[in-house]
Amino acid sequence: MRRRDEVVLWPSYFDLALTRSQGRRVPKKMCKQSPTVEMIGEAARRLNLPHKIVSDAAYPRLPWRKTGLVLVKRIKGKGQILQEIAKEIAKLHT
Repeated sequence: MRRRDEVVLWPSYFDLALTRSQGRRVPKKMCKQSPTVEMIGEAARRLNLPHKIVSDAAYPRLPWRKTGLVLVKRIKGKGQILQEIAKEIAKLHT
């Protein structure tokens, strides 16, 4: 089911240990080691982005790891939301 009004954010998008081809979506300098959906949810909360956490979901490229996902209301483009969340995660966990 395609969600046109929400952006799906997987922890793998922000994982320093992954390569771009493995699913990382932001630059390494903005990534963290093993980010969690709670970190992403906290960053979204601090940015006042409406969001929902789904904890039992598995990233399609790594179906054996149930990392969960965060659904963020699409207020901006996905790339811009990814950048803002990554910056906020970096501030939270320095």
